[in-house]
Amino acid sequence: MLKLGVVTNLPLEYVEASDVKRLVSEIIDGLDLFHVVAQFVYCYRSKGSKSRSTVARIHGLSRMWQEVLLRPPAYVIEVISERYDRLSEEEKEKTLIHELLHIPKGFSGGFRPHKGYINRKRIEKMHKTLLEKRLLRDNVM
Repeated sequence: MLKLGVVTNLPLEYVEASDVKRLVSEIIDGLDLFHVVAQFVYCYRSKGSKSRSTVARIHGLSRMWQEVLLRPPAYVIEVISERYDRLSEEEKEKTLIHELLHIPKGFSGGFRPHKGYINRKRIEKMHKTLLEKRLLRDNVM
């Protein structure tokens, strides 16, 4: 029997990641990423990946699948448990910022490539902005 929120395809297992979703939503709000529709960004944790260096990846619902399934554009951020879970909170945030940067302004289901846009400098700058906004928010409350 298949449990809701869990997809198993041995040797990989995918489980809904509510902790990642909360952090993604906080990042979207904190960085004013208005083009990202948080409701249609799903977060899953995979276990059993053979990947040696991948920490996380993003999957999009392509235009064809949107048409066939009569669904709006959507994205899935997959974190690789074996690597993501060991990261510091700061590195987790930077990893998720990186994945969110792949979502184009049109939130179409497509992807923005690394070349010329996604780089360490941009991620560091956005992370600094997130920390500053978080500090301001906490000092106001």
